[in-house]
Amino acid sequence: MKRLWAAARRAAAAFDAEDDPNEPAYDPIHLGAALVLTLLAIGALYWLLWTLLVFEGGLSSKIVPAFQLLLRIKTPAELGYRGPWDRGVFEGWLGNVAALLMSLVLVAALHRLYYGAARRARP
Repeated sequence: MKRLWAAARRAAAAFDAEDDPNEPAYDPIHLGAALVLTLLAIGALYWLLWTLLVFEGGLSSKIVPAFQLLLRIKTPAELGYRGPWDRGVFEGWLGNVAALLMSLVLVAALHRLYYGAARRARP
């Protein structure tokens, strides 16, 4: 029984020991902030990709009709355009183009960040 109490005292003393000042401290605020920022980044990426690829048919469904209009193969009326209230095939193009521009800016920023880190890492 004395051995059991001695082991219990040693285990309790391990929890009462002073923290090493060279060891990083655990801060729950940092963990919470990391979780919130991760969820924010995932949500922003989801919105960006959804707007680019899915919203009102996505950008890919508007590329061929845009070339048909530019090359004068079809008229806007043939593609369903009936005025600003009904754009036909081009419904939602502004959101798609905005998402494309935002994704290009994001990719360029990430490329610049990666290139700068790779350049600093070289001897």
